[in-house]
Amino acid sequence: MLRYAYYPGCSMDTTGVTYRISIEYLAKKIGLELMEIPDWNCCGASSAHAKGKWQALALPARNLAIAEKRLPGLDICVPCAACYARLLAATVAIRESAETRSRIEEITGVTVKANANILTLMDVLGTEEGMAACAAAATRKLTGLKVACYYGCLTSRPQAITGIENIESPELMEKIVSLSGVECVDWDFKTECCGGSHQVDAPTAARPLVERIFRNAKSNGAQAIVTACPMCHLNLDMREEEINRKMGTAYDIPVYQFTQLLAVAMGASAKEVGLQKHFYPAFKRLDRTLRKAGTLQ
Repeated sequence: MLRYAYYPGCSMDTTGVTYRISIEYLAKKIGLELMEIPDWNCCGASSAHAKGKWQALALPARNLAIAEKRLPGLDICVPCAACYARLLAATVAIRESAETRSRIEEITGVTVKANANILTLMDVLGTEEGMAACAAAATRKLTGLKVACYYGCLTSRPQAITGIENIESPELMEKIVSLSGVECVDWDFKTECCGGSHQVDAPTAARPLVERIFRNAKSNGAQAIVTACPMCHLNLDMREEEINRKMGTAYDIPVYQFTQLLAVAMGASAKEVGLQKHFYPAFKRLDRTLRKAGTLQ
């Protein structure tokens, strides 16, 4: 059964709103039950993470404790890569050290066992049941669209926490988005850093990180980039026109959340997945793809 506790994270009603609405559309189409953790708090991936070890662990640990009490027996699905990294790090720390667990319980005032598995949305959809449900719901194909799947830093690293074998070239997103009919290109920057929040506080150093992602995607034949993180999506989508203007490039590469492509393949309109909200024009590319494939509804 596709039923999980759900930690949406702070960005889903702001900069990550297109991710949220496409997830909601997709979940309804495939019968995915995402039970939002009641009274959840920030995971600590913001500035709170820099305040010290115990704050960085206590914030996500409180969410784990609430899920254990209110949604017992359910694994936790976390769509944001940064939130996933924080909840997973807390889970591993608590499981590995009774002393750490005791200290966290002292800080938060709640009991936490950290017995739930922490999963990305890709992990959930990449299961046999998830793949079958997505395949059955895909009523039209995005045939002819070449995409570069961009994971960013935090869904695979650090390896000691995630346990992922191939941290440089994971393949789960490709497996999932291929159900929409797109062609996934082989490229070199799928797990390179986009600069994260340094795009705000250190733009001179951070902008080239985004530019080289676009450059490598284009050189490998990608017509679009697909992400699985609201921060990564924002950094690429928001900065493309600026990079073209200031660096003299001519990139024309829309940036989609992987759930947007799946939702469109399942029949969603541009508005239903928030394509009109993107900074860089994202609708025309999909419209041309659907018309050329003869699957526009």
